Amino acid sequence: MAHANARTTVYARKLIIARVLAGHRPGEVAKQLGISRQTVYKWVRRWRTEGAAGLADRSSRPHRMPRRTSPET
Repeated sequence: MAHANARTTVYARKLIIARVLAGHRPGEVAKQLGISRQTVYKWVRRWRTEGAAGLADRSSRPHRMPRRTSPET
């Protein structure tokens, strides 16, 4: 199941990778799938650094919150 805020699914991300590897330019792939070039580059970069695991959904929760309300409050 896709993340609630995700613009693409894991299937679409695999399709992005397949098309880029087949020789299509990222701009063409973006236009075909109705997404931005930056999104195509993001998924290609994650695939190159992390492999297939990099295409999985991630949490959108922040890693840290420096201005979080203190536990005493």
